[in-house]
Amino acid sequence: MKEYLDRSLAEARKTGVTRTLFGRIRPVPEVTSPQPNLRNSRAHGAQTPPLQAPRRTLIKIAMIAIDRQLANEGFQAKMILQVHDELLFEAPHAEMDRLRKLVRPAMENVYALTVPLVVDMKAGPNWRDMK
Repeated sequence: MKEYLDRSLAEARKTGVTRTLFGRIRPVPEVTSPQPNLRNSRAHGAQTPPLQAPRRTLIKIAMIAIDRQLANEGFQAKMILQVHDELLFEAPHAEMDRLRKLVRPAMENVYALTVPLVVDMKAGPNWRDMK
């Protein structure tokens, strides 16, 4: 991870931008600032987007795929909320097994990565009481 972050920072210092896994570009001109405080504070800002931005893209791709499958397979379940890398569904108890079998692979296989995406699933009568 340190090597990756060091490469990201070096690339940002060379080009003035960071790039995400999906090619999104974020300008970070401050990483070459002659002012050490500004330059050092923006070094962190140059390293985090390549790590954090792909999560947002991955969850959106998964949401689109899941929404299509829910409609195509006649589910009553509804995807009602996305919070960071979590999805919240409202579903009849009778659909829970089918829903789990749809959601887990859709999220874990959303994009081929060198590290596995592991999905933890919980269910309950409300958000507070999920198990």
